[in-house]
Amino acid sequence: MIDIPRRRVGATGCALPELGFGAAALGNLYAAIDDAEAAATLHAALAAGFRYVDTAPHYGRGLSERRVGDGLRGMSDVIVSTKVGRLMKPDATITDDRERDGFHTAMPFRMAYDYSHDGILRSHEHSLQRLGLARVDLLFVHDIGRVTHGAADARYRAQLIDGGGLKALERLRDEGAIKGFGLGVNEVDVCLELMEVARFDVILLAGRYTLLEQGPLDRFFPACAAADTAVVIGGPYNSGILATGSAAAAIPRYNYAPAPQDVLDRVRALEAVAARHGVSLAAAALAFVLAHPQVASVIPGVANPAQVADTVRLYREPIPGGFWNDLRQQGLVRPDAPLPGVVE
Repeated sequence: MIDIPRRRVGATGCALPELGFGAAALGNLYAAIDDAEAAATLHAALAAGFRYVDTAPHYGRGLSERRVGDGLRGMSDVIVSTKVGRLMKPDATITDDRERDGFHTAMPFRMAYDYSHDGILRSHEHSLQRLGLARVDLLFVHDIGRVTHGAADARYRAQLIDGGGLKALERLRDEGAIKGFGLGVNEVDVCLELMEVARFDVILLAGRYTLLEQGPLDRFFPACAAADTAVVIGGPYNSGILATGSAAAAIPRYNYAPAPQDVLDRVRALEAVAARHGVSLAAAALAFVLAHPQVASVIPGVANPAQVADTVRLYREPIPGGFWNDLRQQGLVRPDAPLPGVVE
């Protein structure tokens, strides 16, 4: 078991382990795994020292939450976050595990967006029931924003702001039902816009601050620092390509889709520097995001016990300062991006 350092989450009194467990794969993301393998994966993560697990109703229409709860029940030292904004409605027409929204699950539910006051409270209650846990620590408003909702974004944002969704979250925090709340999104603009109307303890930003993307340095991280809002980084491998590399047998994925040529070219440039220094690019991807002082945790997705072991190995891999210096000198990371082991 490794001892994973913890980092403060705003004013919540909660300290997150800097390496967490992203449980989307336990909802059968991209491929189905059976209950035994899901249980073995979570058990391996707990045995390795993971003490933070992030899940969501969306992950397999409740399947990930059920599996997470089964693995954590009776444990008092694991921090759990889940998400609100989608309600699962019974649907008897779903009888097989064909792919739906990226997940292969036969859970007989269909998703309905609801960011209203009652929708948030119901989502929280339903999650506790699926998890079979008495409480969760953090709640993230899931996938609010234009990227997900397009023209419907204004309506859902009105539910959150004018319809009392944010007030429901504040109520849960004030009453001690949760330690804190924030957003769980793949886009920066909605974070900046909603930070003007709410105080978020933590924001889960997926895929936007990585070795390939550093746009959040411009406005997002300064805004979080000013508001004392911690950041959890999801998707540190940009949906896969920074873990599998550019020469993977399957088509490398970037942002949930086949990687375009310009991304492949940039990854190859990163790989060339990594090869010269004997560094695993995936290890560098984890270390890079953790170098930012506003980041409390990184939560790579883990699908099986072997990936648990790989993640621990990557997290512990030593990376020479010369690697980071070379990335900087070649313009492969922004000049203002904090780097581990580099004296500025």
